[in-house]
Amino acid sequence: MSDVRLDAWVHGHVQGVGFRWWTRSRALELGLTGYAANKPDGRVHVVAQGPRERCEQLLALLTGGDTPGAVDKVLADWSDAGEQIQGFRER
Repeated sequence: MSDVRLDAWVHGHVQGVGFRWWTRSRALELGLTGYAANKPDGRVHVVAQGPRERCEQLLALLTGGDTPGAVDKVLADWSDAGEQIQGFRER
């Protein structure tokens, strides 16, 4: 089965609270690659690639209420994995 790409746009109080570090840690635990990046409008853009089941687990963690800060909502978009991303970084 081929890998998928999850693009998750996380809204709320998610900058300056360790959210990207927390997301990176969870993604690495799940064996995913990608990044978490702060956006100028206050959102965090999370890109994760790997098996769909593991990406779905990450999405559940992002929306689960046990994150740093306060997540108001997460908008997710799914696609086939594109160019292979190495590791998982904070941007």
